[in-house]
Amino acid sequence: MRVAIAEDGTLFREGLVLLLEAAGHEVAGCFGEGDALVAAVATDPVDVAILDIRMPPGPDGGLSTAERVRALRPGTGILLLSHYAETHYLTRMLEIGAERIGYRLKERIAGVKVLGDTLDRIAAGEIVIEPVLAQRLVRGGANGDDGPLASLSERETDVLRLMAEGRANNAIAGELFISGKAVEKHIAAIFTKLGLPGDATVHHRRVLAVLAYLQARRIDGSGG
Repeated sequence: MRVAIAEDGTLFREGLVLLLEAAGHEVAGCFGEGDALVAAVATDPVDVAILDIRMPPGPDGGLSTAERVRALRPGTGILLLSHYAETHYLTRMLEIGAERIGYRLKERIAGVKVLGDTLDRIAAGEIVIEPVLAQRLVRGGANGDDGPLASLSERETDVLRLMAEGRANNAIAGELFISGKAVEKHIAAIFTKLGLPGDATVHHRRVLAVLAYLQARRIDGSGG
């Protein structure tokens, strides 16, 4: 696929280029700030734009750049990268969109396989969320003594965590070594206990519903 990069760290930017080329992707453009990437994408569309969250212009320039790219090219996939797993970044990302978008830690995608898998999922229309952040959100919400999350079983909590990462049913089944039918059963129970719509066939809607519910409880997922 064709990829454009906006990253103000020279070494990391050059490393991304090497990883992408090693994975067989075409780097259509490589920039040190967001304005240049937006100008390039306006005339030369790409499949996915990779953006550093903390880059010019502004302290969180990658997020504002992502908004501009999505407005200009709605079909372009967006991968946001950061050294930090922070809830407010995730919230801003979800305001930009819930399809063909991802938020990963830089240290986690520093390999051809993980980076390639992330890009493939985004290009396929998925939402990809850093697992450590999804786990923190779910575990943090499940630690309370009251509320629906406390009623989830350990297995249901595991399923919810993987749902929050944006995983589809078959991926959840493979991760937990259970059947697809068992996953469907757990998801139905989760939606019932959380009082959320039970249409588990609408993947992105269920992810947004889970994350919105967790964030509505003001779970602090910042740090790292």
